[in-house]
Amino acid sequence: MIRRSQLVRLGVHVSISGGLEKAVIRAKELGCTALQIFSRNPRGWQAAPLNGEGIINFGYLIAEEDIEPVIIHTPYLLNLASADEQIYKKSIEALILDLHRARLLGANYVVTHIGSSKGQGGEIGLGRVIQALKIALDQKSAVRLLLENGAGGGGEIGSSFEQIKIIMEEVKAGPRLGVCFDSCHAFVAGYDFRNKEKTKELAKEIERTVGSESIGLLHINDAAADLGSHLDRHEHIGKGKIGIGGFHNLLAHPFFRGIPIILETPKRNPQDDGRNLKKIRQILVSIYGKA
Repeated sequence: MIRRSQLVRLGVHVSISGGLEKAVIRAKELGCTALQIFSRNPRGWQAAPLNGEGIINFGYLIAEEDIEPVIIHTPYLLNLASADEQIYKKSIEALILDLHRARLLGANYVVTHIGSSKGQGGEIGLGRVIQALKIALDQKSAVRLLLENGAGGGGEIGSSFEQIKIIMEEVKAGPRLGVCFDSCHAFVAGYDFRNKEKTKELAKEIERTVGSESIGLLHINDAAADLGSHLDRHEHIGKGKIGIGGFHNLLAHPFFRGIPIILETPKRNPQDDGRNLKKIRQILVSIYGKA
């Protein structure tokens, strides 16, 4: 588990195109102290084996460049609530594989979307998620799994922290199971933090449900869609409905201070990551005096 730090660890989701080690190089060129990757094709079920030399080089560069945490994001196709038995089975297998690959790569966390109960009752879908996580976490991996809060569209499970609390209590995995807070998803799910009072309410709600120790990572993304719209559309920092003030409120609140940050903002041109990182660094400097 990564301890909260006075100097916030900050990074982006980077591509592994050209090899795992290229992801580290890309992150360092952007001045990152953390990174997130897909360990495989995020849009398919098949996963090419990890190359032994690539694993060694990746681990060496991560240590050499002092990058921590390292996060593996599961593929987009995963649906741990799926009513389709084939998709459900493949989703569990893919999650288990990513936990294994994360261990080989020395990653700190695996982040996963939870899934959608579309085509079945919400309670049934919730039960399937709980069962899937019990199976996946029965594998003895030292890597912590973080459940990402969702936007809430299309029967998505986990858009409320109350629901994530139920999942965590039923799975009974202790510190091996935590939460990744996504700012865009929270906002479009109806959690407002554009003023200090609303931010206090959000912090109290998360503390009441999943607790502060469960939050291992922040996905900081602006939202192109309105509060409570349930539309998952990430936007550049300060260009969406949350705005710079909203992110300052969030990151300055004691509940969220010191938690590692990963940006998943749009990559419409090569300069986008640098621009978004610069805006977050400016916010962090205004809070901490340095970034």
